Amino acid sequence: MNPVDSSGTNNLAQATSPYLRQHADNPVHWQQWTPQALAEASARDVPILLSVGYAACHWCHVMAHESFEDDEVAAVLNAGFLAIKVDREERPDIDAVYMNATVALTGQGGWPMTCFLAPDGRPFFCGTYYPKAAFLQLLSAISEAWRERRGEVEQASDHIAGELRSMASGLPGGGPDVAPQMCDNAVAVVLREQDTTHGGWGNAPKFPPSALLEGLVRHYERTGSRAALQAVSRAGTAMARGGIYDQLAGGFARYSVDNAWVVPHFEKMLYDNALLLRAYAHWARRTGDPLAQRVATETARFLLDDLAEGDLFTSSLDADADGREGSTYVWTPAQLVDMLGADDGRWAAGIFAVTQPGTFEHGTSVLQLLSDPDDPQRLQRVRAVLLAARLTRTQPGRDDKVVTSWNGLAITALAESSVALQQPELAEAAQRCAKTLLDLHLVEDRLRRASLGGVVGDSAAILEDYAMLATGLLALYQLTSDAAWLTAAAGLLDTALAHFADPQRPGRWFDTADDAEQLVLRPADPLDGATPSGASSIAEALLTAAHLVDGVRAERYLQAAADTLREHSILLARAPRSAGHWLAVAEAAVRGPLQIAVAYDGAQSALLAAARRLAPGGAIVVGGHVDSSALLAGRDRVDGADAAYVCRGPVCDLPVTSADELAAALGSGSRM
Repeated sequence: MNPVDSSGTNNLAQATSPYLRQHADNPVHWQQWTPQALAEASARDVPILLSVGYAACHWCHVMAHESFEDDEVAAVLNAGFLAIKVDREERPDIDAVYMNATVALTGQGGWPMTCFLAPDGRPFFCGTYYPKAAFLQLLSAISEAWRERRGEVEQASDHIAGELRSMASGLPGGGPDVAPQMCDNAVAVVLREQDTTHGGWGNAPKFPPSALLEGLVRHYERTGSRAALQAVSRAGTAMARGGIYDQLAGGFARYSVDNAWVVPHFEKMLYDNALLLRAYAHWARRTGDPLAQRVATETARFLLDDLAEGDLFTSSLDADADGREGSTYVWTPAQLVDMLGADDGRWAAGIFAVTQPGTFEHGTSVLQLLSDPDDPQRLQRVRAVLLAARLTRTQPGRDDKVVTSWNGLAITALAESSVALQQPELAEAAQRCAKTLLDLHLVEDRLRRASLGGVVGDSAAILEDYAMLATGLLALYQLTSDAAWLTAAAGLLDTALAHFADPQRPGRWFDTADDAEQLVLRPADPLDGATPSGASSIAEALLTAAHLVDGVRAERYLQAAADTLREHSILLARAPRSAGHWLAVAEAAVRGPLQIAVAYDGAQSALLAAARRLAPGGAIVVGGHVDSSALLAGRDRVDGADAAYVCRGPVCDLPVTSADELAAALGSGSRM
């Protein structure tokens, strides 16, 4: 979309990324990442300044204000560099390549990411945020090195590019088949490493362990491990009561800047909230915990009320409003009294931990809810008044970009939470999203990464887009029995197998397609991070689909899923905290996975509803009449009664006809 403006001016105004559009008025002559831009750098014989960020990034805004909006900095950049701006969410492949370089060179990463490249894309210097004075000094040093010590620059570029390729090819792979003991060992390591004081894992900045929570819930369902459930409860409760959770409108911020979940980095991401919705909903369904139930319900409402744009879900809410981080969300005791009156104001200050010194900046506090008050009606009234007052403040900006994979996560979470929360309207929202997303983002049988305002972008989808959307479509098929969802999911998986699987190493996956733009290296990162990796996500989709399709396709999917789990099983042994989604998929795999097929006639079935309520996470549940799906081939009602067929992998039990019999057949999977 408006790839390169050869007149040497800023060409970001027509980008399909709100982040790029934020920089459209900069005096810097920004260009988008295209082959033409790289060719222009070569023709001018200047290095490339690559700046990577995203719309909700606080420090990206700071560097933009200090440097990219500054005429002095712009003059230096325009004269001696080809400046390229990239949205990491629209081009995660570019972000992955140069983040690896940044971490390798500096020991840490982050955004904004600031990299200097040779015209062919080889990096030779990388960093993150620079204040204006330091940035000008850096530009001067880079220019001098480019002019006076070009040989050293070329040598450094070659060395770094070689090291990146070596790192990518040297990722550990291969191991034994996943087995119960492997999952048990991984969970034992994870439990030893948890923060038993504040919940969660690691130190500040502290990120929600979304996929790990889901994996631990599934482990509890399989083994009955109270320790695993306690870890979920400890982390889930601490986050839900802390400042990282929006105590007025629901939804989670991206991370906490402290160990105790008190002060968040205030941006709210679709992917965090979709993943956490799934985890809290499964926790609530399995235990009946009222806090988990409330938080799951409120997080689903946050998705629908604050991030939905038509049928689709936008990417994020900014950390800043009017250039001040968190200003929308924080309070002083005096403000509470002004809004609520003296009695309710003082009561609210105690309930929400709003103090005179404050927990944030300038005597302000982030709202927490450290315990439930004795008067829930009063709390509900106070929350409503404060939320209405908060809406009169300047609101954070919203990144309206629609990302395929993140919408896939939302589809899965809404579909599954509709069962856990008994809210069918959530499944209806998931179906609308899936239909619109397929109509817009599937172009000539290939997915695109993102769209804006109903206009799909040019960037090709990556592995996670195919995998996460396929998983969402499979969830919808299980809920609706509509074969169109299964057909669409299988088409995505067939494309993924054809274009992303490594033909030389069964079970290994690249994050970009074989016919995508060739970068310095072809990224293939199997570790789970803030979102599950593409590889673990495709394993989940393949494992599920293998039991919903039939024939040769089923065999191919099952073999690919087994190869993928085996290729990456070493992660569960060596880095289980970075393999949370791998754990969730492995827990499903070692159960067979569990399949429940309910044969029934009519519009609905109480036995099917019971199956969905009782089935553990990762189980496959379908319903319909005999021969209506692969799992119901030759399986009919029994003596005029609806019948449930329970299978673990290829081994099946005799059919049962009551919810009690089904609960007994599921064994540990029916723990409440």
